[in-house]
Order: sequence, then structure tokens, then C-alpha cells
Amino acid sequence: MEGWLLELCGWSRVGDEITLSFGLRYPGGVAMIVHVADVERIIGHRADIDLRWDTIRFGITTHDAGHKLTDADFDLAKRIDEIAAAHGAEPIDC
Repeated sequence: MEGWLLELCGWSRVGDEITLSFGLRYPGGVAMIVHVADVERIIGHRADIDLRWDTIRFGITTHDAGHKLTDADFDLAKRIDEIAAAHGAEPIDC
């Protein structure tokens, strides 16, 4: 699974979760969350999301697998990267 992290710019592993924060003002963050939530509903996998005034943080792990990392987590991370780019969100520490 570590090979997946090499493909994901800015994502880091913290225990059995991968995380990334994006710089984006609050209104843009709300729009991005709606977009991500729509994709999550379709694929049946969800991230923990923390929205602040100028940042949005995603934390991903597979809750149904006992909070372990699975391929579904890395797939969702790639999708979040694509959505972030569409919203003009810049990864922090990438």
C-alpha cells in the first residue's frame, strides 16, 4: 500500500489513515465538500472532512475494515485530488 502514497502528491499516512489538507477559502470548501459527498455516495466510501475558514482536511480509512487502509481509500484520495483541482484547491505540503 505504500506504493499508492508515492502516486498521491501531499497525502501522508498517519497510522491507518491517509490525510491531506487543501488551501481553499470557506465558501469554496463548502462547494468542494458537496462535490466530494456526491462522489462518495456513488462509490459507497467516505472520508472524514474538517472544514476551516481557509483549509479543508480529508482523512480516509476504511471504517468497515476496522479502520484499516484498503484500495478503496487510495481510490477515493485520487478522486478527491481530481475534485480539488476542479475547484482550484491547492494541496498544502505538496
